[in-house]
Formats: sequence, structure tokens, C-alpha cells
Amino acid sequence: MSTFAFTSSFPKSGKCANSYFPRIMFPFILVAKIVLLETRKYSLQFFVFFESMNKQMLAVFLGLILSLISFLGQAQDKPDLVQFSGVVVNGENLQPVPFASIMISNTNRGTVTDYYGYFSFVAQLGDTIEFGSVGYKTADYIIPDTLSSERYSLIQVLTIDTIILPEARIYPWPSPAQFKQAFLNLDIPADDLERARKNLAQAAMRERVQEMPMGPGANFKYQQNLYQSQLYYAGQAPPISLLNPVAWAQFISAWRNGDFKRNKGKR
Repeated sequence: MSTFAFTSSFPKSGKCANSYFPRIMFPFILVAKIVLLETRKYSLQFFVFFESMNKQMLAVFLGLILSLISFLGQAQDKPDLVQFSGVVVNGENLQPVPFASIMISNTNRGTVTDYYGYFSFVAQLGDTIEFGSVGYKTADYIIPDTLSSERYSLIQVLTIDTIILPEARIYPWPSPAQFKQAFLNLDIPADDLERARKNLAQAAMRERVQEMPMGPGANFKYQQNLYQSQLYYAGQAPPISLLNPVAWAQFISAWRNGDFKRNKGKR
């Protein structure tokens, strides 16, 4: 809010001594005095009365002028700024467009939308706002200059500018029939799993296990077991399996069940 102060002075003459009025009102008083003096229809008391009445009217008129000037000053100082906010969305599915650029035309001021397509910045009434993003057509919007509120919201829709083509695969066969024939006659090579199955056939593994001698680990384990048995039976006669009744019972049970016959047939 602006404040204006006006000061001026009249010449010291007659009843106007020590009276202060704006310079702009001095011609009106001078004209009124000249008219009254030329007509000479009124007496000096009437002129003094008119002058006193004129002072009151001038005071009221001066107050009105000052009020008008103050109002005009407020209207001129009132900023035309507005808090411009909104969301930028896709025109096809109305999904937010993240990190879209928003610029004020012919200026270096602007902002960028966040991950959810939201933006908010200060602009002026009548500004042209440019919205743009990679893969979308540029859109312009003019902020109305008749807004009475300090906040203005907008949902800006952007149209897709880039068309994504489907994947195209190129084959060496000129027709689907030839592709079908080549596919049916295709000799698929064996993969690692198939080669492992062939190399690890069960029958071949049995023969290899039977013919394979003991390795270093098995020989070491056998020697350790033998040494442990010698220490266990040190100072006494080792047991003879021929006199073990449990071993005889297991042998007779296996013989009755025909385990030896089945093992012989498999060989």
C-alpha cells in the first residue's frame, strides 16, 4: 500500500492567510474571487461566508481526491501473480507423465513435474505456458488474465507423438510352408543334459563300478579299518566268522530267499 503526501501554500492575503491548499485548487479559488468581485452583487460578509463554505467543500473534495489516488495506487501496486499448479497426464490412459518440462514462453523460468506428474510454480496472469516431454506433442496454455483468485489449478493432457512398432523377425525361409518343412527336418543336436544321460547309463555304470579298482581314498580307509581292528583285538585272539551264529542265521535266511540265485541271474 502506497501513501502520497501533498503540501502547498497560498499567499498571505485577507482571510486566506496561513491557509494551505494544494496548488491544483488555487485557480478555482482565484476564479471564484474574480467573479464575485466583478459582479459586486454581494457584500463582504457574504464573500467571507462563501469563502468559509468553500473551504469546507474543498476539504471534502480534497479528501475524495486523496482517497481516489490511494485506491489507484493500490490497484497499480497489486501484483498480478498467481500460484499455478496442476498435473500432466497421458492422453491415452490418463497416467501421470513424470519429469515433463513446463516453461513460461519467451522466458527462462519454468519447472519440471515430479514422478507423479505434479507441478506448482508462480506465474503471471496472461502468461503462455508450454508443456513438453519426450515422446509427446508440445502443448500450450494461456493463464486467464481475469482471475480473481491467487491460485489456479490445471490438468494438462499430452498426446503421444511417437508410435512404437511391434517387433519384426526376419527368417531365411521365403514361405511358411518351407519353414514348416525345414523345422520338421531339423536335426537338433544333443545338449549337455542328453550327453550326460548317455554317458551315465545305469548298465554301463554297473560294469564300470565292478571293474574299477579302489582309489586312493578307499585304500586309505581300508588300511585304517584294518589297523583299528588290530588295535581293538590286541592281546587276544581275533574272532572267527565261521563260529558266529548271527552270520550263519543271515546266510541261511538269504539262501532260503534265493538271493544268491537272483544275483547270479543278473550277472
